[in-house]
Amino acid sequence: MSVGQSIHHDSAVGHVTGTSIFIDDRAPLKNEVYVGVIGAPLSCGQILKVDFSEALKIPGVIAGFTGLDIPHNKWGTIVPEQPVLAYEKVAYYDEPVALLACASEDIFMSAKKLVQINFLETPALLSIDEAMKMDSYLCKAKPFVRGDVESELKKSTHILKGVFECGGQEHFYMESQATIAYPLENGQIEVHSSSQHPTETQHVVAHTLGLDYSQVVCIVKRMGGGFGGKESQAAHFAAMAGLVAYKLNRPARLALSKDDDMMMTGKRHPFKNFYEVGFDQDGMITGLKVIIVANGGAYVDLTPSILDRAMFHMDGCYYLPHCYIEGNAVRTNQHSNTAFRGFGGPQGNMTMESIIEDIANFLKVDAYLIRSKNLYGINERNMTPYNQEVENNVLPEIFESLYKSSHYEVRRKEINLYNVKNSGKIRGLSMTGAKFGIAFTTNFLNQGNALVNVHLDGTVQVSTGATEMGQGVNTKMQQIAAGAFGIHHKKVVVMPTSTEKNHNTSPTAASSGADINGAAVLKACESIKATLRWVFMNLHTEVQYDGIKTMPVLDLNQDLSHIDFINGEVIDTKNKTKMDFVTLLNKAYLNQFSLAGYAFYKTPDLGFDKLTGTGRAFNYFTNGAAVSEVEIDSFTGELKVLRVDILMDLGRPINPGIDRGQVMGAFTQGMGWVTTEKLFYHEKGKLLTHSPTTYKIPNIQDTPREFNLDFLPNDTNTRNVLRSKAVGEPPLLLGSSVWTAIKNALSYKSKNNLPAITSPATNEVILMELSSYDD
Repeated sequence: MSVGQSIHHDSAVGHVTGTSIFIDDRAPLKNEVYVGVIGAPLSCGQILKVDFSEALKIPGVIAGFTGLDIPHNKWGTIVPEQPVLAYEKVAYYDEPVALLACASEDIFMSAKKLVQINFLETPALLSIDEAMKMDSYLCKAKPFVRGDVESELKKSTHILKGVFECGGQEHFYMESQATIAYPLENGQIEVHSSSQHPTETQHVVAHTLGLDYSQVVCIVKRMGGGFGGKESQAAHFAAMAGLVAYKLNRPARLALSKDDDMMMTGKRHPFKNFYEVGFDQDGMITGLKVIIVANGGAYVDLTPSILDRAMFHMDGCYYLPHCYIEGNAVRTNQHSNTAFRGFGGPQGNMTMESIIEDIANFLKVDAYLIRSKNLYGINERNMTPYNQEVENNVLPEIFESLYKSSHYEVRRKEINLYNVKNSGKIRGLSMTGAKFGIAFTTNFLNQGNALVNVHLDGTVQVSTGATEMGQGVNTKMQQIAAGAFGIHHKKVVVMPTSTEKNHNTSPTAASSGADINGAAVLKACESIKATLRWVFMNLHTEVQYDGIKTMPVLDLNQDLSHIDFINGEVIDTKNKTKMDFVTLLNKAYLNQFSLAGYAFYKTPDLGFDKLTGTGRAFNYFTNGAAVSEVEIDSFTGELKVLRVDILMDLGRPINPGIDRGQVMGAFTQGMGWVTTEKLFYHEKGKLLTHSPTTYKIPNIQDTPREFNLDFLPNDTNTRNVLRSKAVGEPPLLLGSSVWTAIKNALSYKSKNNLPAITSPATNEVILMELSSYDD
């Protein structure tokens, strides 16, 4: 049985041997052109003229294009307001404004310096505060309201007011935005893209060029990382390549450098959240009021949906009897911020965890006590602020189990003694949790389809709308199909994602790629198996039609559940007969039965009402908790993560090995977001940290010295394929435990003051906070 086994990633060998093919690895064609993108030299203003004349004098420079050359120059996942190429107004620094089609990348690098852009600069809004002051709002969401928070706050024993700030984050995928467009006959275009959303890429390319959707095919073999950065923002780069290919009738390759990719694309949304929390002397939260303000950047992109998810996750793992949660997003002159692993959830969850840490500091108790008191309950205190029940709640079990397995109590005593020594270093310890809702909050996206073709040699091809970006979704599809047919997983091949085979697909996002597409794969396999079971039972039954002996008409209403597919055989457990799987396939084929299955799946029973702010927003929750211990050098602010213990509820994992990698990778990425990954901008708005030399993702020295991970056994999730749970995003939220551990360490020095750090807590931020304390 393949399901539940830690088989290796289907591309593992290719990756380690360097034979995996990514977009820019595709062999160039004879008349192919390189498409170079030129960004705007200002953050806000008007473009008066783009002059290609000097650049076109260089041999090998074929053509230049601006927004004026595009039939339809507006695109956007939610609101079609963003230009493919800005041509009237510039909304952020390095926004794409022009293209050069050249014979090579080297020629482009020389020629782009000769392109003259004349512009009129106007004042820019470069921060949340500036945008709020100018009333520059991109969108606002209907608040979640429960009870009477204002009255409850007035009655509360204690009240804390504060501001939580967290910065953005660069996706830093290994493969930058890349696409190749091939012009075909009859005005068709074939696009190979590093995209999480082939359907949107297909649609944006078609719309940009004025073509029908059926004239464009988008193919995605794999991505060298995505993390949300290629959910929406791969589409307009594909449109740029498509434009050049269509205009010149030549293959067009666009592959951004890491610098250009970082400067031109959106990031995780920075947030500034204003809160007021009431609680009693025991630390029970009585009321919470939060005003969320997100920096959406220049265009809408996916900001409304990201804002929604931030609101959905503002409660964290904790029950709020009275609450008011309001969401706002401002429009600034920065790159259009976009999807990033967690999709707003980390910003909301981390706000709550920071508040919990402050309550504990105020009451002079361990924060674990506050967390355990306020956790969602079982059969009571189990309704979210948006009125969805937390079903099969394992949060109390996770917190208690991890508290014991991590030896939290013993380590707290050791840290108390260590910090009394005043050795020039201080340590901190903190446990945080994650209750991550699984489903697209835009309900129509909760759908998928799969095509399964079974060949006469017993091998299987599977096609879905899921896209592989390293997370192992193809391997899980492989295991689901192999498990369904009772064959070895190596007999199943997952094909490149293509819009001609799987149309109208949803993005591989919201941690639901394996859920939705896996359910469709299983459904398609079951339809084929139903036919094969009937053939198996009726092989020796003949009827005559017009004097010709043949098998009866297919009847799928019979109960044939006693026929199983196990280890390459089809076994009738009732009648004690069996047949080789391949033999049965050939007999079905010779008797003219289809060996292909197409299935459509939609997530059932979802129903969140945005007008009332209530309803079932999620199919289920993936839960987890992490305990992090940190050490800080009091003289330099240097941070070391000494130990991390994680306990995750992933239901019944389809592939424990892949899930283990996802949990550790997501945690590390979350840890980087809250510690080292600081985005710096020039006063004019240009991103300065646009390369590995200036932007610090975690390296091996930043990872925990001791890293422990365990899974909570849980077979209760009947709402998902094979009782599994999604894993892609939820563990990232646990990275905040490192940040709250930093706050805890600082509390040993801050005396009666609450540590007032922002995120990311870089060494500089930590040192400045320490410097503000009296010795």
